[in-house]
Amino acid sequence: MKLLIIEDERELSASIVAYLGSENYVCEQAFTCTEALEKIELYDYDCVLLDLMLPGGYGLDILREIRKRQNPVGVIIVSAKDSLDDKVRGLEIGADDYLAKPFHLAELSMRIYAIIRRKEFAANNMLRSNGIEINLPAKSVVVKGQPVVLTRTEYELLLFFIGNRNRVISKSAMAEHLRTWRTCWTTTTLSIHTSRT
Repeated sequence: MKLLIIEDERELSASIVAYLGSENYVCEQAFTCTEALEKIELYDYDCVLLDLMLPGGYGLDILREIRKRQNPVGVIIVSAKDSLDDKVRGLEIGADDYLAKPFHLAELSMRIYAIIRRKEFAANNMLRSNGIEINLPAKSVVVKGQPVVLTRTEYELLLFFIGNRNRVISKSAMAEHLRTWRTCWTTTTLSIHTSRT
């Protein structure tokens, strides 16, 4: 699952990327309105975390642009501005959720999971397809009643296939997805290891 973190506080952004990377999410970052709009135009994401106060503009303008393009991506506004007006305006424009700073990373992860599950997998915790059962919270796979141990890459690829069911997936799209995921995972792993040493 691919996420875009739009947050100008670099330390907070790095913490979010490290945590969500350990949860098997592929994370990309944008620190300004311009960077965010460029990435949204070029790439597809499963969820966007959107700060409101950004260099070069306002987060709600990015949200308007996302919905103007009829992009169905899930959007969670993550902001220190915890006013009712901002929440209402964001939800009216098309945000799926609103999380005020400071927040716990575990709560953020569950909110992302809930949005992706609702949008991609019809709100199911269990995915079933042709004898394959995937328990999303546990990240476990059973095939015809037998547990199957998958590597992180294999698990991510399986979710990619199911998330794109009934679509033709080109070799280049699959290769790009895996390349992006592996790059993000390697970077996140090194970051976590460095922070612990």
